[in-house]
Amino acid sequence: MHFVNELLCGLSDYAQSHNRYLEQASISPFLLSAPNGRVTVEQFAELYRLIALEIDDETPRFFSRPLRCGTLKLLCLSLLDAPTLHVALHRYTQFFRIILDDFSYAFSVNDGVARMALVEHAPLPGSRILIHELMLKLFHGIASWMIARKIPPVLMECNYAPPSYNADYLYFYPGKVLFNQPQTAMSFDQSLLNHPIRQTKQHLGAFLQRAPADWFYVSFEEQLLTHRVREHLRRHLPTAASVSHVADALHMSVRTLSRRLNQEGTHFQAVKDEFRRDYAVQALTRSAQPLASIADTLGFEDLACFSRAFKQWTGNSPAAYRKARTAGARR
Repeated sequence: MHFVNELLCGLSDYAQSHNRYLEQASISPFLLSAPNGRVTVEQFAELYRLIALEIDDETPRFFSRPLRCGTLKLLCLSLLDAPTLHVALHRYTQFFRIILDDFSYAFSVNDGVARMALVEHAPLPGSRILIHELMLKLFHGIASWMIARKIPPVLMECNYAPPSYNADYLYFYPGKVLFNQPQTAMSFDQSLLNHPIRQTKQHLGAFLQRAPADWFYVSFEEQLLTHRVREHLRRHLPTAASVSHVADALHMSVRTLSRRLNQEGTHFQAVKDEFRRDYAVQALTRSAQPLASIADTLGFEDLACFSRAFKQWTGNSPAAYRKARTAGARR
């Protein structure tokens, strides 16, 4: 919900439309003040698209100059005939240097590492952390899409203090993340710069239609063990939800699994609970699946156990969460 709240905060002159945007995106207004509220990537993407279209700004109130609808399409068209990712990223930085006054990208290559950094030329009128997060994800998503390969970050630097939701960065930016850095930047292996551009104009429509979902969230389940665990849980719940089952399926001992998760800054129960929380939120907001059925799918003994866990995760019971959503839809 951080992303939803920060996006709406930049639209104070459209405050009367907030609830309408939320309901069209299947997000209950109740969640704006819900502790630890969660939305799916698809819900956030739909909200972003609705706002961008209505105010004709594909970066809604991020900068002093709006990026009119169609800007992302023109950007991508300017990149598609580049021979390599290196050339495309040079064009990418030049594009934003031309169209924005208060913000740009700085691209560099040193010691086998490519680095894309954000540069502020003036105070940003929108939510600064949100802008940093989304503009870096825009670069990352477009770059990965162009070469039809997920680009694993070597290092993510953040020019701000750790936010309260920084545990989610494990899913947005797999790899090492540092806060309170001089710049916000992403670094990756230089060898990827030699990859040819594999997308064409025929592929662009589908990419733009899904935006910002495809550049906001790029799955890297093969890169981090945390993501491999989540993927196994997704495919095999509720039958294989114990640490021993997962360790066996991933061909390692429980001790090795625990040690490697610890190296990634987490542990099995935390990964399992985060997955079950996100699954439950999506089921409650995007389906009519009965609460008891959701509880059973997630491996809870009964509905009462599921309700206690969900309230601990989000601050609200599953019934209240769904009731608030359906009440919003009726208004």
